[in-house]
Amino acid sequence: MTDLAGGDLSRLRQLNGLAAIGALRGGPALTLTELAKRTGLSRASTDDVVRELRELGWVDEAEPIAGTVGRPARRYRFLADAGYVLGVDVGGHKVLAQVADLDGTIAHSSRIAVTPDLGRRERLAAVDDAVRAALAGAHVTPSDIWASGMATTGLVDGTGRVMLSEALPEWTGVDLAAHLRRLVSGAVVVENDCKLAALAESWQGVARYADDVVFLLAGLRTGAGLIIDGKLHRGFGNAAGEIGALPVAGWLRAQNHLTSWSGPDAVEDVFSAARRGDRQAANTVRRYVKDLAIGASALVLTLDPELVVVGGGFSRSADLIIEPLRGELDRWCIRTPEIRISAFGDEGVALGAIRLALDHVEAVLHGGGALTPADRFRRSRPGRVI
Repeated sequence: MTDLAGGDLSRLRQLNGLAAIGALRGGPALTLTELAKRTGLSRASTDDVVRELRELGWVDEAEPIAGTVGRPARRYRFLADAGYVLGVDVGGHKVLAQVADLDGTIAHSSRIAVTPDLGRRERLAAVDDAVRAALAGAHVTPSDIWASGMATTGLVDGTGRVMLSEALPEWTGVDLAAHLRRLVSGAVVVENDCKLAALAESWQGVARYADDVVFLLAGLRTGAGLIIDGKLHRGFGNAAGEIGALPVAGWLRAQNHLTSWSGPDAVEDVFSAARRGDRQAANTVRRYVKDLAIGASALVLTLDPELVVVGGGFSRSADLIIEPLRGELDRWCIRTPEIRISAFGDEGVALGAIRLALDHVEAVLHGGGALTPADRFRRSRPGRVI
């Protein structure tokens, strides 16, 4: 056998480490023998990998199982709190920041109410306040954040800058990635909010077993996110799913039916009135659903998805939306997919931002170079909080 070059040996150690992390992450603690079987490594190689991962602070020895006869075999577990990720949803009516560990478990959330007419400076100040409160509540420092995902309305380029936003004043041109990097360490990845809501559904929501999904954001703004072959679909220019830009699609006016009846701050009133049998309110909801269904039908006819997921603030009134929506899709589509309601309410976008940050961390772990994290990914043991 030809000797491996030094660089190849380093890459081999990294791959072995990643295999061990993959076997331990999200599962029960394993003995060296069990871990060797899961990874396909020899027991000696597994011992070396575990030793290195423990030095890096990613793996630790688990507590012995109570009641075991004799000296129990040592078991090892992945340390989900070896680092943290941050997810931020910047919307018209709220800024929601969440801190999660490396398993995606939320450690703390912070929500700040805002209004759609806020200017750039005021909205960014709300972002700062929400992020700092989330970090403080999770008892982590900015240097503990390995990566951040950030969601916003509008179109976003690959650098984290908002290319176009018609929903928020003074928002076009904002460099959100640069702004957040002032607050936390690690990479910052920015994406459209509808796309991240779709990502959340595919990760932990009602679409986690579906490969082809249309996500409809039903709220004071209407939008869509697409999952194709199990992956978030962005399109060549990151504008996939922006069918609402077509006036004939109905989405520009859909929510106006509801807000003209009750005002933007009391939309739930029209749904409540419709449930009580108010005819005018029921007709208003039907007009909203009809407009929602035009763009939804176009996406269904184009993608032929397995599932349509309805999320956003109006999804809380699914009892008044789903059946009329299904009827409209039956009318226009060759095949009507299953329609399900998101269980995340208005927190799905922030959860998708968490997933986006975790995806970045995993991409770094699977990249080239040594297994040792970069300085901004290095765990700070002295400041660790249990």
